[in-house]
Amino acid sequence: MKKTIFNNLFNEVTLFFLICSLTLTLIVWIIQAVNFVDIISEDGHSIATYFSYAILNIPKIYSKLLLLSFFLSLYYILGVYEDKNQLIIFWVNGITKIEFLNKLIFLSIIFAFFSLILSFYIVPFTQDKARSFIRSSNLDFFPSLIKPKKFIDTVENLTIFLDEKKNFSMKKILIKDSSISGSSQLIISKSGNIVGNDQNKYLSLDDGIIINYGKDKKFTSFNFEQSNFNLNKYKTKTTITPKIQETKSSTIIKCLKKLNLDMSKKTFIDKLSCQKSFLKNLIQEIYKRTILPIYVPILCIIASLVVLKSSNNDKFKNFKIKVFLIGIIVIIFSQISINTISININAGIVTLCLPFILLLTSYLFFLNKNKKF
Repeated sequence: MKKTIFNNLFNEVTLFFLICSLTLTLIVWIIQAVNFVDIISEDGHSIATYFSYAILNIPKIYSKLLLLSFFLSLYYILGVYEDKNQLIIFWVNGITKIEFLNKLIFLSIIFAFFSLILSFYIVPFTQDKARSFIRSSNLDFFPSLIKPKKFIDTVENLTIFLDEKKNFSMKKILIKDSSISGSSQLIISKSGNIVGNDQNKYLSLDDGIIINYGKDKKFTSFNFEQSNFNLNKYKTKTTITPKIQETKSSTIIKCLKKLNLDMSKKTFIDKLSCQKSFLKNLIQEIYKRTILPIYVPILCIIASLVVLKSSNNDKFKNFKIKVFLIGIIVIIFSQISINTISININAGIVTLCLPFILLLTSYLFFLNKNKKF
C-alpha cells in the first residue's frame, strides 16, 4: 500500500514537472528565438541554419529552468494534497513525515542526477553542435543584406557601399577588401550585378577602378571594363570558435588540472585555449555543471515544509507563502553563486561548501519543526 501511494505521488510530481518545465522552456525559447533572427537579418545565414541553431539551444534553456520547475512542481502538488486532505492517506498508513521526506529526497536525487547528465554532457554537446551549423554555413542571405546608401560590414574584412539597388542590379559601388594580411583593396565601380547560385556567389562589376594598398605601403591602381568579385571566400562575423559553455566537461577538467600545475604557459586542449585569463570562467562553468544539481534536494526539503502544517490551521496560507519565498530565494542564490565561486579562494571554498551545508541544515530544520508541529 505504501509503495502504491508513493508511486502515485511521484507520478503526479513528475507529470507536473514535465508540463511545467516544457511550458517554461517553450516560452523562454520563443523569446530567445526572436533574438536569434539576427543570424539571418544581420549575419546572412540561411533559415535552415537559424532553425537548427535555435532548436539546439532548447537543452540549455531547459537545464537553466530545471531547478525552478522542480521546486514549483513539488510545491504545487504537495499544496494540492494538503488542501484536499490527501496527505492523511500517508499518515493513516503509518508513514511518518520523516519517512515521507526521505522518500521525496530519493525522488529529488533522481532529478538531480538527471540535471547533472543534462548539464555535464547533453548541453555542451548540443551547444557545440549548434555552433557547428554556424561554422559550416555559407552566407546564403548575404546578397539580400546589401542595401543602398548603407555601409554593409556583415562579413569579416569586407565593407560594401552602393548608391542604388534594384533587384540584383546595383549602381555606384564601393568595396573595401581587407582579407589579405597587411594590405587592402579598394574597388569603385559604376554598376554591377549579383550573380551565381547558393553555392557560388560573386559580384559582376562594370567600368571601374581597383586601388591596391600593399604591405610596402605603396598604392597601385588599374581600370577595368568588367571584373568578377568572389563572395564565397568571406566568412561571417558571427563567433565560430567554440565558447567555454560549448566545450566538453572532460576538456574543462583537463584544462583546470593543467592550470593547477602551471599557469604561465598557454596551451590548447581539444581546441580550448587553456590559459590563466580563462580560469575564472572555467571554474564557473564546471561549478554550474557539477554542483548546481545539489540544489535540487535542498529545494525538495524546502517544498516539503508545507506538509508540516495542516490546511485547517489559520496560519497555513502565510506559512505556504513563506516556504515559496524561501525556495525562490534559494534558486536566486544558486544562480548568484556561479559568480561568487571564482571571486577568490576563500569565497570559492564557502560557495562550494554552502550547498552541502544548506542540505544538512534544511534537513535538520525539517526534523526540528516536525517535532514542534
